[in-house]
Amino acid sequence: QVQLVESGGGLVQAGDSLRLSCAASGRTFSSYGMGWFRQAPGKEREFVAGITRSGESTYYADSVKGRFTISRDNAKNTVYLQMNSLKPEDTAVYYCAAGPTYYSGTRIDNYDYWGQGTQVTVSS
Repeated sequence: QVQLVESGGGLVQAGDSLRLSCAASGRTFSSYGMGWFRQAPGKEREFVAGITRSGESTYYADSVKGRFTISRDNAKNTVYLQMNSLKPEDTAVYYCAAGPTYYSGTRIDNYDYWGQGTQVTVSS
C-alpha cells in the first residue's frame, strides 16, 4: 500500500510556472507507474501525464504536451509535475495516482492509490 501527498499548488497568472510534488510513503514506490490527473469544476477527472516505474518513458495529454513535464525521483519517493506557460483552462485540482503496472496508462480505474489533490488556479 502507498499513501500519496501532493503539494505545490497555488494561484498564478497566465504564462507563469508551477511545480507540483507528490510524496509517497512506503518502500515500494519504484514498483508503481505514476500519473497526474486533474479535475476542473463541473468536469470529469482527466489524465494529464504518466511516467513508467523507472522514469524512462513519459506520456502526456495533448492539451499539456510541450508545456508540462512529469518526472520522478525514486530515491526520494517523489513524482513531480513541472507546469510551464500555464493557461486559465489549466485551473483544476491536481491529483497524483499510483498504479500497479509498469505504465498505468490514462484510465482512472488503472490506478489504485490517489492523493488528496492540490488546487491550481490560473488567472487571466
